[in-house]
Amino acid sequence: MLRRRTAPTALLAVAALLLSACGSSSEDEEPQASTSATTGASGGFPVTIEHALGTTTIESKPERVATVQWANHEVPLALGVVPVGMAAANFGDDDGDGVLPWVEEKLGELGGQAPVLFDETDGIDFEAVADTDPDVILAAYSGLTQEDYDTLSEIAPVVAYPEAPWATAWRDVVELNSQALGMAEEGEELIADIEADIDEAVAAHPQLAGTATMFLTHVDTADLSEVSFYTTHDTRVQFFEDLGLTMPASVEEASAGEVQFSQTISAEQVDAFDDVQVIVTYGDEELVTALEGDPLLSQMPAVQKGAIVSLPGTSPLGTAANPTPLAISWVLEEYVGMLAQAADAAK
Repeated sequence: MLRRRTAPTALLAVAALLLSACGSSSEDEEPQASTSATTGASGGFPVTIEHALGTTTIESKPERVATVQWANHEVPLALGVVPVGMAAANFGDDDGDGVLPWVEEKLGELGGQAPVLFDETDGIDFEAVADTDPDVILAAYSGLTQEDYDTLSEIAPVVAYPEAPWATAWRDVVELNSQALGMAEEGEELIADIEADIDEAVAAHPQLAGTATMFLTHVDTADLSEVSFYTTHDTRVQFFEDLGLTMPASVEEASAGEVQFSQTISAEQVDAFDDVQVIVTYGDEELVTALEGDPLLSQMPAVQKGAIVSLPGTSPLGTAANPTPLAISWVLEEYVGMLAQAADAAK
């Protein structure tokens, strides 16, 4: 059976670990570069998963599943399991209830007791997680520090990211989290279903094929002296390939070397991105107008031609660019349609 702590016991352990963690930091620790999972001879439990922060063994099938940080709850939900607790949405939540629409839709479909929503505004709420008395904590897509992982591990076995914080591709999120649930085959079926949805949506917009696309980020309309963008290491950029888009050579070159998820250059060097046909970014018409009115950034071919996809961060559509198991199919048609319009403008 899984090692299960009662909530009070787990809280004492959490408090002790929090005190011991005050004098150390995991930021300088080198994450492991591999991940693997093994199961018992029958293909069931125990399941052992290696990840960047350690090795986790889950002795028996979890009955109480908790998830922390972004989107991990979407895997059990997609597989028919309602978590006992999950992180409240802190991006794209237009009605402020902490639940994105595709999650709310799935919860309504599955029924049962609603999950506890963990407020992670100031970081993981360890006490709230412990109060849900979980058998496993899913965090395959997350930014857990070693201290976070160690503290959570005193509550229940934790599945962390395979290589680096916030770098887990959506397929790997499904694979790792489904393995922890003893539902690896169902996870593979989920991946196949999502891929089929993507293929169908992309096939309806052949103009996407081969369109060189980059993702601008943290655009400050009051100061356009610098240009920040996501590199090829970011999941948003990696998702472009799923949609038939291609990586501009300029972005690939800028992404070489040390692993960084974003880069910043001076606007005076923006001609380096002359090979970019479409720009995706977070913002609204005010941002587009600012780009078009800037003497340097307006010279980018994508800006000149109006080939810009601006995603509002205050609406669920704003999460479209960061692929997650339930969100992909929910926002796919609208997101791909916006990209197709920009690709038409770029031609």
